[in-house]
Amino acid sequence: MNDRTPVACDLLIEAGFVVPVVPHGAVLEDHAVAVSDGRIVAVLPVADARARFAPRETVSRPDAVLIPGMVNAHTHNPMTLLRGVADDLPLKVWLQQHIWPIEGAVIGPDFVADGITLAIAEMLRGGTTCVNENYFFPDVQAATYKRYGFRARVGLPVIDFPTAWAASDDEYFEKAGEVHDQWRDDALIATAFAPHAPYTVNDANFERVRMLSDQLDVPVHLHLHETAQEVEQSIEKHGQRPIARLDRLGLVNDRLIAIHMTQLTEAEIHLCAERGVSVVHCPESNLKLASGFCPACALERAGVTLAVGTDGCASNNDLDMFSETRTAALLAKAVAQDAAALDAFSALRAATLGGAKAIGFDDRIGSIEPGKQADLVCVDLSALETQPLHHVVSQLIYATGRQQVSDVWIAGRPKLRQRVLVDIDIDGVIANARQWRERIAGIRLS
Repeated sequence: MNDRTPVACDLLIEAGFVVPVVPHGAVLEDHAVAVSDGRIVAVLPVADARARFAPRETVSRPDAVLIPGMVNAHTHNPMTLLRGVADDLPLKVWLQQHIWPIEGAVIGPDFVADGITLAIAEMLRGGTTCVNENYFFPDVQAATYKRYGFRARVGLPVIDFPTAWAASDDEYFEKAGEVHDQWRDDALIATAFAPHAPYTVNDANFERVRMLSDQLDVPVHLHLHETAQEVEQSIEKHGQRPIARLDRLGLVNDRLIAIHMTQLTEAEIHLCAERGVSVVHCPESNLKLASGFCPACALERAGVTLAVGTDGCASNNDLDMFSETRTAALLAKAVAQDAAALDAFSALRAATLGGAKAIGFDDRIGSIEPGKQADLVCVDLSALETQPLHHVVSQLIYATGRQQVSDVWIAGRPKLRQRVLVDIDIDGVIANARQWRERIAGIRLS
């Protein structure tokens, strides 16, 4: 008799399709996901779910597909406020002559908090539930993500020159330790070391990063092999390619999250695979800055964990993971000269479980499995732009836009309901962004 008594749960999401990501290639038709205490407790056919569970809330989306929340594995989200300020320029000119001077004039806690708030709203509306963040004022970043219940790994910046965040090498590391200690046990927020790049961090600071990364067991989030110029500069200055220099310094290991990686030899690809390095592919930023092409297919086939990131809005110019993942899949085919490269299922995995694994969150998110956190996204496939529906995952990767995201949950908490953001004042966010536009425009004209 007790076996037939419905089990209480907090939430039952019924969908026309569930794509759990694990097992790879699975598409479950007319399935439901049961959630309690923020975790997934079951994935089962809708009819079975209705018989087994007595949910406090049921969300029925028969024309939608339920997927894991997307993981944006590399961003600079405060730079959402710099969207479009210095377009159509090569990386070095864009960064050194435009972005850094503007940042120098505006960067501070308010800029960081307001930029991240705008980014969170944009990401939630686009089905992103987790981010790997890389910017200054990580204390403010962490507090802002936490305020909105958004999952994040926040970078602890290290760079060889003074900024508004820290004035010396010692101060960068002291503040990194303080922020890490504050958030080390949080359910949503974690930290990583974020030395900016090989051309802005010296050997001594890289060695300190390696030592602390080992001691604290936190990842290292690093721009690496982004441009041919970076590689040439390293050979000229250090007598080694950047990844060889990092290897000499002990940083090429399974804690390294390498961003961009557009300039790689076959030997370097295999080194990454052997050492457990994760690579974050940011195709739209790389294309826009003409930085080069990440060999995503070769990395994936070598066994490297491949993730997808948008980079910052100043070089993308959006946080659209659907667009980014489509570009990653298409570019992988062109670079590999193989139409089968980075197929739709593999692209979706890179944007979900691949990102989770790269940032060390794959034990809790990235796939729809019992025991994992309920970071979930419903995508409406009923629109004419996604009809007829022959292949759900192909449709997600090659035809779906972020505007089709209908519902989002993080740890079982609703963040988007039928395209309406929960607990975020959209008018206020837009008005605030416009104030920053006026302030930044004044700096650029002065």
